[in-house]
Amino acid sequence: MSNNDRKNKGEMSSRNVDENSKNKQLEEFREDPTDQFLTTDQGVRVNHVDDSLKAGSRGPTLMEDFLFRERMTHLDHESIPERVVHARGSGAHGFFQPYDDSMKEFTKAKFLTTPDVKTPVFVRFSTVVGSRGSADTVRDVRGFATKFYTEEGNYDLVGNNIPVFFIHDSIKFPDLVHAIKPMPDNEMPQASAAHDTFWDFASLMPETTHMLLWVLSDRAIPRSFRMMEGFGVHTFRFINAAGKATFVKFHWRPLLGTHSLVWDEAQKLNGKDPDWLRRDLWEAIDMGDHVEFELAVQLVPEEDELKYNFDLLDSTKIIPEELVPLRPIGKMTLNRNPDNFFAETEQVAFHPGNLVPGIDVTNDPLLQGRLFSYVDTQLNRFNSANFAEIPINRPVVPVHNQQGAGFMRQTINKGKVNYWPNSLGEGNPKLATEEEGAFVHHQEKVEGHKIRARSESFKDHFSQATLFWNSITEPEKKHLVEAIHFELGKVETIAIRERMVANFYKVSPELAQRAAEGLGIEVRQDIEVESTGNYESDKAAGKISKGKSVKESPAVSMEIGKKETAKTRKVAILLEDGFNYDEVMAVKQALQNEGAQAKIVSKVFKKLKSTSGEEIEVDKSHVTTGSIMFDAVYVPGGMASVEAMKKQGEALHFLNEAFKHCKTIGASREGVDLINATSLTGVHVAEEATADIVSEKGVVTARAAASIEDFATSFVAAIKKHRHWEREEKAMVPA
Repeated sequence: MSNNDRKNKGEMSSRNVDENSKNKQLEEFREDPTDQFLTTDQGVRVNHVDDSLKAGSRGPTLMEDFLFRERMTHLDHESIPERVVHARGSGAHGFFQPYDDSMKEFTKAKFLTTPDVKTPVFVRFSTVVGSRGSADTVRDVRGFATKFYTEEGNYDLVGNNIPVFFIHDSIKFPDLVHAIKPMPDNEMPQASAAHDTFWDFASLMPETTHMLLWVLSDRAIPRSFRMMEGFGVHTFRFINAAGKATFVKFHWRPLLGTHSLVWDEAQKLNGKDPDWLRRDLWEAIDMGDHVEFELAVQLVPEEDELKYNFDLLDSTKIIPEELVPLRPIGKMTLNRNPDNFFAETEQVAFHPGNLVPGIDVTNDPLLQGRLFSYVDTQLNRFNSANFAEIPINRPVVPVHNQQGAGFMRQTINKGKVNYWPNSLGEGNPKLATEEEGAFVHHQEKVEGHKIRARSESFKDHFSQATLFWNSITEPEKKHLVEAIHFELGKVETIAIRERMVANFYKVSPELAQRAAEGLGIEVRQDIEVESTGNYESDKAAGKISKGKSVKESPAVSMEIGKKETAKTRKVAILLEDGFNYDEVMAVKQALQNEGAQAKIVSKVFKKLKSTSGEEIEVDKSHVTTGSIMFDAVYVPGGMASVEAMKKQGEALHFLNEAFKHCKTIGASREGVDLINATSLTGVHVAEEATADIVSEKGVVTARAAASIEDFATSFVAAIKKHRHWEREEKAMVPA
């Protein structure tokens, strides 16, 4: 079935039972303040909140001022502890719909097998290391957590934008978090791994190597949450109606493709707009550019568990798509922003153990630990076991339990019975059978001695890191090496740098040499770091060592097979008074036809007048924006406009910086003269005498004789390439 066929099948659905069920439930808790009187918490109307109750206008505040005490008490108690990790997040509502019922062969989960049902979802994207007040565009893993409000109860798919993790076993998670968080003596640096303690830990833990290469790649600085893949990380199980299990890996694939920032761009955005990613998500949904992800799975029959040269239970490994192709099974659409950040995005509570019939966990030791830690951290944050009763966490199906007490209890349980079995309540609420929809754990025979050890099949720490390095393009390798130079360049202890480069040598001698050149050290092959785990030989390890493998996996590269689209891309049009109105309108229309957004950028906010007298509003000033906030730049003709911008350092810097970051630049007629006034090197532009449109390394130019419509077509085609990395080879631009 083609992508279009799947899409059409989903859109032609006749049943819409669940799509609005969560919205309707939340309506009970929403309040519209329009035409309402301000009241106390008890509903008493208030007529004055600017002054406390005092003994005389200059006297002391009186204890009897219950209004002051109520308002201040609320403020003092409004915060809850932030998450230990994933503290800074952004959320959105939407729905998920399967393409067809083909997954019935593998799982009895109804929300994955019933194509005429739209299951409501809430998704929270997040950074991992930083605090709630940190910036969005730091180099970090991004969380991608989805809560499905299904007909059978809530299911949480709690993942990241990177398909592997640093460690094998959750018992090392406290060490990892302590090492990567700001150093305990001075609480620096914030939201960054670029310090001695993290790289000391990483260099002594070879199992982190594969994940480190993903984090050092451009995957860790996404262009947008809307252009970011998501992964379930762990291997889970599907269980079908007959009780047969199949191993499954979950993948979220953005329909806009996977794209990143460049490091210089990310650092500048931290200062210009530290809310860049959350603002981008909010504004896209607000404008009607709904965010779409395709859910795909990799399926491995239970009998093939030991078929590959890696352990399916090892979260530091991927299943290369060349060995197990992805099967698209449905689409998620995010179409509504939260009404209240705290009540929804901040209070949503995820747990990988929130499962529904048809999905179960495996013996992955990292996943097993998360089944404990997620509940435990929510208990700390909410100071109550009743956090599932908060509106954003509440299932759309009825909840019947015997837990009638505790902080924040919302349900008023009737009757005398809060235990089971019982006769006084006639056995209610009763137990369900598997046929009646009860969750039943997959029956797996498990035997072994109690031992603090892991299988030898987990001991290969470098082969998939090598696979990653071999699979990415040269521009991606260049950026990864530059990230090493930045991260390890911040490490003051030379021995840690040397140890880390020695680990990189086991991945690739080329990688190690390129890393060492920027760190002022020699590649030392004599440094041997022992694995810290206690590995025990077993039969599984012997079989896995002879299993299937690949040397490369192009699917891990963002550049190979990238989607060429201009949809939702942001284009800056640089203008001053005296611009060519027809050119601006023609290019804006061409961009709009492709789903791109054009913004007018000028020195100051005002109405600009064209050569023919039309006026246009300025959207952004040079003070409030920069090229880093756009995907492309266009300079239209108009002698007066161009001459004014030639005298503006901000306009020239705008173009220089966009060129440095390999973005598409377009100019028509006199606009080409502004490009000639910049420091752009290594590209040819249209000459006065030519009628041709010149497009070279993402710089598209046309002089007076060229058609503006043809120019716009070439300009949009260049935008669809996203970046023009060939500029990085020789470009020397002061920006």
